[in-house]
Amino acid sequence: MTDLSPGEIPGFFAVVPAGGSGTRLWPLSRAGSPKFLHDLTGSGKSLIRSTVDRLTPLCGPRMMVVTGARHAEAVREQVPELGPDDLLVEPSARESMPAIGLAAALLEQVDPEAVIGSFAADHVITDDEEFHQCVREAVEVARTGKLVTIGIEPTHAATGFGYIQTGEALGIEGAPSALSVKAFVEKPDGETAEQYVDSGEYRWNAGMFVVKASVLLDMLGQYQPVMAHHLRSIANNPMRLNELWPRLTKIAIDPAIAEPAAVDGKVAVVPGAFGWDDVGDFASLASVLVESADAPGVKVLGESELVFMQDSTGVVAPRSGRTVVALGVDDIVVVDTPDAVLVTTRDRAQDVKKIVEKLKLSGREDLT
Repeated sequence: MTDLSPGEIPGFFAVVPAGGSGTRLWPLSRAGSPKFLHDLTGSGKSLIRSTVDRLTPLCGPRMMVVTGARHAEAVREQVPELGPDDLLVEPSARESMPAIGLAAALLEQVDPEAVIGSFAADHVITDDEEFHQCVREAVEVARTGKLVTIGIEPTHAATGFGYIQTGEALGIEGAPSALSVKAFVEKPDGETAEQYVDSGEYRWNAGMFVVKASVLLDMLGQYQPVMAHHLRSIANNPMRLNELWPRLTKIAIDPAIAEPAAVDGKVAVVPGAFGWDDVGDFASLASVLVESADAPGVKVLGESELVFMQDSTGVVAPRSGRTVVALGVDDIVVVDTPDAVLVTTRDRAQDVKKIVEKLKLSGREDLT
């Protein structure tokens, strides 16, 4: 290919799944306006816009975004450079495996040797240069027929992330840091997480996967044969999308193929030392925001002039235009939107999802 820009990886296609509603970030993130459409870091760019900008130097125009019908128009507005066939619209949410698998099935027809990299639209990454180097190594490993993930070096014993148990060095040319994967491990309790980090054998599972499109479909054929058949049928005849999509199992890529493939010795990991967070709740959000210069321990997402904190610490998102005042409270979370106000603490950040479920059960879906 002769039209590559400097730094682009030949034959590499980026796939960006843009789904989920981010209920632990309610009321900022909602089903109709999920977190990937928002600027949650104060950078001036939404999470999906940042993701696309981070990947473009590696893939150029070879990118697909997969999202739901409800969000397609907003994605198109935020990423206007996507071609007509580069925005895949799911008829219904089926988790990450069908979304990534559909992109792979379509790209398999375009280029049988295509290597795809799947990167969620709603993650925060720092140090793009280190990230780019990891992806380059992952592509080299993927060309050997492996399913490759990028494992994040743990900075603490997190219980909110899954982990990857690493094995021996693979010695692949162009990928000096690549290791085999022994297993994917679910979110551990605190004591187990401490053991994982202390051992030096484990990496955070950030859900980043790099693999040949044909290899991914062949793995699906082994572990999820019905899904593989339906996805290839849709790729052969896109008019069958609405017919076959509801028949696909709702399943994430990890249990669908990554976990069984690891048992079979088909998975590799490239360790990543860049900063990463999935911004899954307000505790995570606090870790990626910059502390206020005028108020130690205070982080504001929005107009700082609307926030007054006295003898208080925490995170405030003033989104209604009203002034928010906190006096004598530590580690508070206040999210003020035009139709709902959330007040909680960072310790209870994971439980915000339960409030959203309660609102739905009470018939207040207009707020969710």
